[in-house]
Amino acid sequence: MRVSSDKILHALGLTAVILFTLFPFYWMVSASFKTQADILASPPVWLFTPTLDHYREIFADSKVLGAVGNSLIIATATTALAVLLGAPAAFALARYDFRGKSDLWFWFISNRMTSPIVLALPVYILALQLKMLDTHLVLILIYLTFNLPIVVWICTDQFKSIPPDLEQAARLDGADQFTIFRKIYLPLGAPGIAVSAIFSFIFSWNELLYALVLTRRDVQTAPVVATSFMSGYELPWGKIMATGTVIVLPVTIFALIVSRHMVRGLTMGATK
Repeated sequence: MRVSSDKILHALGLTAVILFTLFPFYWMVSASFKTQADILASPPVWLFTPTLDHYREIFADSKVLGAVGNSLIIATATTALAVLLGAPAAFALARYDFRGKSDLWFWFISNRMTSPIVLALPVYILALQLKMLDTHLVLILIYLTFNLPIVVWICTDQFKSIPPDLEQAARLDGADQFTIFRKIYLPLGAPGIAVSAIFSFIFSWNELLYALVLTRRDVQTAPVVATSFMSGYELPWGKIMATGTVIVLPVTIFALIVSRHMVRGLTMGATK
């Protein structure tokens, strides 16, 4: 069977993109098992004897474990609230016409247009006045502000793709609005909800600016602790890479759990 040149070029291009995308993760994970001398070696050391010293150091440090726990609490709570509030809002935007709908839609979308650094100082002052600095709640609320529009945006498009005939048939059977949303739109909209939940979790987990500005010591998140290893006199790349690997792992596990919904959710609206 003869393979066309277009397919070969497509395969080579796809392989190059995959290698380019995965290489930073490979380098981070491999560096976490290297000694400091192997990490700084030039030319790079590709074959080396793995060491778990860096992982022993970070897991022995209660600050790292506490930061991972804080990140998990904040990201999980933010994702749950974003989906809980965003899915019903998306359902209303997708299926109903009401006064101010276009303005509300623009408000949701425009929240993602605002640069986070512009709001960092006002948010800090507000949190200081409300005595909410260095708390889980302040980060959950600010992350919810930026993640809720993502959920609404993705879920609205997903709900619009559901045939309205299903809703009309359910109404004829006597189903109320909540039953229609729960038994029709939530199951059929699961791909979009899953994708929006993944994005919300990743953005909350990886966020650094607000976590750096609004926390002190008790509620530091994993990205903040990872940057705290850097100093003007030493760069312990092994610990930094090991912490980075620990930070990436929960997001990877979460994505794998809902991966069966991702392809359908990301391609929604591509065909009619």
